[in-house]
Amino acid sequence: MNRLQAPLFLGRMKRATSHFQNYGRTGGQTLKASYGHRRLSVSKDLAARHAYWRQIPAWSDVSEDDFISYSWQTKNSVQSARQLFQLMKSVLPDVLPQHNERELGAKTADGFIDDVKSGIKQAPMAVKLTPHMLSLIDWSNPLCDPLVRQFIPLGSRMKPDHPKVTYDSLDETGDSPVKGIIHRYPDKAAFLASSVCPVYCRFCTRSYTVGSDTNAVCKKRFLPILKKWEVMFDYIERTPALEDVLVTGGDLYTLSPDQIRTIGMRLLDIPHILRIRFASKGLAICPSRLIDPNDEWASAIIELSQRGRKMGKSVALHTHFNHPHEITWITRLAAQRLFEEGVIVRNQTVLLNGVNNDVEVMNSLINQLSSINIQPYYVFQSDMVRGIEDMRTPLHEILRLESMIRGSTAGFMTPNFVVNLPGGGGKRLACSYESYDRNTGLSTFISPGSKDPNRRWEYWDPLSSFSGAAEQQP
Repeated sequence: MNRLQAPLFLGRMKRATSHFQNYGRTGGQTLKASYGHRRLSVSKDLAARHAYWRQIPAWSDVSEDDFISYSWQTKNSVQSARQLFQLMKSVLPDVLPQHNERELGAKTADGFIDDVKSGIKQAPMAVKLTPHMLSLIDWSNPLCDPLVRQFIPLGSRMKPDHPKVTYDSLDETGDSPVKGIIHRYPDKAAFLASSVCPVYCRFCTRSYTVGSDTNAVCKKRFLPILKKWEVMFDYIERTPALEDVLVTGGDLYTLSPDQIRTIGMRLLDIPHILRIRFASKGLAICPSRLIDPNDEWASAIIELSQRGRKMGKSVALHTHFNHPHEITWITRLAAQRLFEEGVIVRNQTVLLNGVNNDVEVMNSLINQLSSINIQPYYVFQSDMVRGIEDMRTPLHEILRLESMIRGSTAGFMTPNFVVNLPGGGGKRLACSYESYDRNTGLSTFISPGSKDPNRRWEYWDPLSSFSGAAEQQP
């Protein structure tokens, strides 16, 4: 689909969905699942065109065409703490719902904003959010909202770091033969194109380099400069063992369509590169760009996918949804465009405390992704990164989730539940541990394909998840 075809696609999808009722978290056929003290309502219908962004007072008159515009999305993104506080003052109720007398957190709007201020001072990641994501938050009940947990730090929820956590928990800098390349597996490498994202996740595994500096971290940033990419291309060309390249960052959504084409064409023209994966959270956090008739980012991915197919090479898009509430009617239109054009899309989820560490929530996410032809590929145990202990879960939770979910849907739509081993041991199935002591929170793994196949690689549960934590610190 080229730029001229995009408006035709959008018009066709408008007609196809026009008969559905108003869509949001009410209406349509829904699946309701209890999760903590809230009710999760997920539509099973194709999405109708509910203007969900109009719950934000500043955007109450924004048209559908403007909201879909990627230019409008970037112009109206929250990119500073000050902007976030200003928005929150306009959407938060004076008194916040309280679901548990022992629950930490503010009881008023002013108290909540003060709590966020405290969290930002301690967080490793800066604040940055798109209008799409801000519009999906349930501001009437922010203490229970899964998107708030992912993107907005609350000081009252922060927990002391485990002594084993680090900012570069996977030792990516140790596996970097040239700046911008991570070469951990013999036939695969990561190409870090940029250190900028359209949103910043609290739990980012690359908090040591991604985003702007915070009180906690002085970042080792890298910009999307062709001169720097040339050194990376040269390494890949000189390393014939490489067959698979993950182009990542940062987030490739921050690159222009021409930059995407430059990277993709260059890699496709290297004879020994057979598989290219473009990593972007864009489909989850700003899906409208993929159906914006005035933006060519999706067209660039589609062109590379089709060119690769003609060459007998695979080009795929890897994205990142963590909760069913992130899927809207715009998401469905964007996913449908990619599916019609033959683009392979896979999803990588991170298991996060209070977000998706629940069987019904995870099942719902997997089923909804499958229904829009996005393959649930991985569920990652959260990495041992500093500043996110309140978001990490113990290993036994991912083991329980897999045992409950595997077999409930088609095997090819069931994700692998994995641990990315701290120190650079690579990905291992969570259930493949060699030992696991729930009393100390220590699990060990063997990784035959790693740089040290004889080593017992360690993963530690968060301190708060096991008894006697204070006495048993390693």
